Amino acid sequence: MVYYIENKSTDPYYNLALEQVVFDKLDREHSYFMLWQNHNAIIIGKHQNTLEEIDSSFLKENNISLVRRLSGGGAVYHDLGNINFTFIVPAVNTQSIDFSLFCEPISKVLLSLGVPVEISGRNDMHVEGKKFSGNAQYVKEGRVMHHGTILYDSNLEILAKALKPGNEKIESKAVKSIRSRVSNIRPYMNIDMSIEDFWVILKTNLALAFNMQDFTLEPEHHATAIDLKEKVYSQWNWNYGNSPPHTIYKTRRFDKCGKIEVFLDMGKQGFIRKITFHGDFFGNWDLTELETMLAGKKLTCDDLKPLLQDLDISQYFHALDTGSFLSLLLD
Repeated sequence: MVYYIENKSTDPYYNLALEQVVFDKLDREHSYFMLWQNHNAIIIGKHQNTLEEIDSSFLKENNISLVRRLSGGGAVYHDLGNINFTFIVPAVNTQSIDFSLFCEPISKVLLSLGVPVEISGRNDMHVEGKKFSGNAQYVKEGRVMHHGTILYDSNLEILAKALKPGNEKIESKAVKSIRSRVSNIRPYMNIDMSIEDFWVILKTNLALAFNMQDFTLEPEHHATAIDLKEKVYSQWNWNYGNSPPHTIYKTRRFDKCGKIEVFLDMGKQGFIRKITFHGDFFGNWDLTELETMLAGKKLTCDDLKPLLQDLDISQYFHALDTGSFLSLLLD
């Protein structure tokens, strides 16, 4: 039996936690299908280095969440102009990942609505050569979770800026996203409709194709998802700290201070293994003291701000204030 689960939450941390609950906790004799949406968020693959995929300053300024998912693959952007779909089913072959099994049912619905869909490459769906759906899979203990995006009427300008790394130079062996030209599918529909109407048509057609029945989650399922959200998916350690070891180079010129270059050697859990400063600035105190103080700390405001609040940073970098120094390290 294939069950349909309606999820109207738009909280990206909760929604990824709920996916895991459905995968881990629900009866393995059955298959499950979900449609869902997130408010503005970047969802990165399990094996990616977060900072290589995003512009962290842009995310902060535009209130865009960042969440790491269980599956591999590249980073994708979600907003309320995008619909996500998830299949959780027994794995036909755990040695091989076949994305077409899950993309084809979606593409058939879209083709019936006039969208000239092409299943392209390993895990994408395209329209006229432009990507509108990125897909990823997670396989464990004979089951597969396949999830994908459908850009229906998303803000593509925000998408492009959010998925563009900042100015710092980063080197790591993490899986990097392949940037593609992207498109919404709404302009290609034979009848224009709201995303709410599109959701209903998508659900109705797939329910008929798979003879789905509606499934209502129990309160304990939601409680487990909330607990998982709070302990895992909303945590810095999961979203940033799980990045593989990497190096970061940042540089900025400050009025009255000069140019400061920062070399950060980051550990696997997001801790600063080593940090050094270079540039044409002046300072009175030995920078080795500051570098030693910062080593072993997380590269977060919560860790660094208390450490620096009683420190006169201008003694290391002439005319620089603590806020500007934190901005250099964190933005």
